[in-house]
Amino acid sequence: MNNILRDLKNEFAKSENSLVKIILINSAIFLILLLAKIVLTFSQSRGIYDAILDQLFLPASTNSFLYKPWTLFTNFFVHVDIFHILFNMLFLYWFGRLVDEYLGSKRVIALYLLGGLAGGILFMVIYNLIPYFKPVLEVSVLHGASAAAFSVAVGASTLLPNYTFNLIFLGPVRIKFIALFYIILSLAEVVGSNAGGNIAHLGGALIGYLFIKLLQNGTDLGKPIYAVMNAWSGLFRKRPSMQVTYREKQVYRSSNVFATSSSSTTIEVPNQTEIDMILDKISKSGYESLTKEEKQKLFKASQQK
Repeated sequence: MNNILRDLKNEFAKSENSLVKIILINSAIFLILLLAKIVLTFSQSRGIYDAILDQLFLPASTNSFLYKPWTLFTNFFVHVDIFHILFNMLFLYWFGRLVDEYLGSKRVIALYLLGGLAGGILFMVIYNLIPYFKPVLEVSVLHGASAAAFSVAVGASTLLPNYTFNLIFLGPVRIKFIALFYIILSLAEVVGSNAGGNIAHLGGALIGYLFIKLLQNGTDLGKPIYAVMNAWSGLFRKRPSMQVTYREKQVYRSSNVFATSSSSTTIEVPNQTEIDMILDKISKSGYESLTKEEKQKLFKASQQK
């Protein structure tokens, strides 16, 4: 047990593994709720467990939402079914590692959070505006990371539409077709038994597409999230002891840099020679052969164009 806790602590201490942190947070919440369900059910206090979930699930009704607005955030970290969390976390990992490789760790977080929020907002808007859902408005709730995972998946597919996954029984399939299949499936199920969840999927997919398209044009929707992240990390960062030194003043000038997931790491805009070398490497060995820095340089070059 001590080894497991130490490993988890080490993972959270790393600055470049946001995808793993998101998966660990979702898994930890699932296990805590699972244990609570078992204990409270055995002690004949199942009502307490239901009351806990009621404070975490996002209600469709705006009247209920006003009394628990935090559920707009908590709902996409909560799962109560093992297959639900298993599929969502696998989906998130497969596509999230591509976003991490090409755009950096912080943009995985931005896509996840913005997708979850967009899915929840669209869920509430549709249920309150369309009369079809009025009979179930007061009892409908939303939970699970599906919308957030869809945001990451569609974001990755918009960024790298021709990247291929090797699927069992199907072989290599371009990820744009995988994303399109799940979008069509969700659209077909908006009048099914899980209409709310599928509506949220579409909200997450939309924000994933817009996030990448705007980023390619120089607008980063994640900036407010990065500011909060930096402020939060600053609260726990150890301040170095004050030292007084005297040295010759030096001025460093830099321009046209592309910030990755850490403020201390920058990627310069590549020149044409570097771009040609990267493209040659892709033609010979494929995207997978590129280093993380080369991938981010290629993306930066596409922004300049």
